[in-house]
Amino acid sequence: MRNAMIKALFELANDNKDVVLITGDLGFGLFEDFSEKFPSQFVNIGIAEQNMIGVSTGLALEGKIVFVYSIGNFPTLRCLEQIRNDACYHNLNINIICMGAGFSYGALGMSHHATEDIAIMRALPGTTVISPSTEYEAYSSTINLSKQAGVGYLRLDKSKVENINEKVERFKIGKGRVLLDGSDYAIIACGGIVNEAISAAHELNNKNISCKVISMHTIKPMDNALIHNCVKNLKGIISLEEGNITGGMGSAILEVCLNTGKFPLKMKMLGIKDEYISIVGSQKYLRDSVGISKKFIVDAILEMDRL
Repeated sequence: MRNAMIKALFELANDNKDVVLITGDLGFGLFEDFSEKFPSQFVNIGIAEQNMIGVSTGLALEGKIVFVYSIGNFPTLRCLEQIRNDACYHNLNINIICMGAGFSYGALGMSHHATEDIAIMRALPGTTVISPSTEYEAYSSTINLSKQAGVGYLRLDKSKVENINEKVERFKIGKGRVLLDGSDYAIIACGGIVNEAISAAHELNNKNISCKVISMHTIKPMDNALIHNCVKNLKGIISLEEGNITGGMGSAILEVCLNTGKFPLKMKMLGIKDEYISIVGSQKYLRDSVGISKKFIVDAILEMDRL
């Protein structure tokens, strides 16, 4: 997904000299061509994330369109006060790019597990929170975030889904994309873990259970209409995310239902429980360990179907 993002940034910077990229001493190899072509539009701020947001705020107040980049929790949790008080309060076009969503850097331990970020970033007033599942969505997110006011949070994953259905289901902020259609249940997911949802849907199809797979790339603002459609027409919903359930995408779906008074007949939220994950390992290993991989999706829907 990083390559799709940097492709979009190249195009934006080439068309508009007010587009600026700031990195926290990361992205080596990724940003070399960008910094050489646009030296006046690139800043390596060093390992100083609070300062990175402070500088971004100053640039944005002068009319710049700012993208900041770092990995894991560093561009969010380490500088949350600056994001809240400086960037969000002034409704500035500062777009925070996190590379390493969920367990992308699983082998580096809990300090690098970006698992509370959805809940925290969507709680800040005026933010847009996006967790793309494909390179097409990552590219389109970057382009679209540059065009709107307010702080954007773009959560990029090391895993991804191959571009699917992009000609039919075009990208739009606040509108989920139906990657696979189905008539029994909906699996609503965000980020690279959508690939587990698609694999589960294929396996369930062999058991005569038809599942709609939705990439809910925009978690804030949520696609209320698409959720209402699933509630109205399907037997149940599984929410799937590589992040904490508390305050995450599943919680956002239930907030939509609560506000309208219309609930799915059955729903189960798959994500990380209210705990820190102290084990280390690959992204796949950690997904299996916390119960959010294909097997657990299939089991959850089979259990729903028996009830």
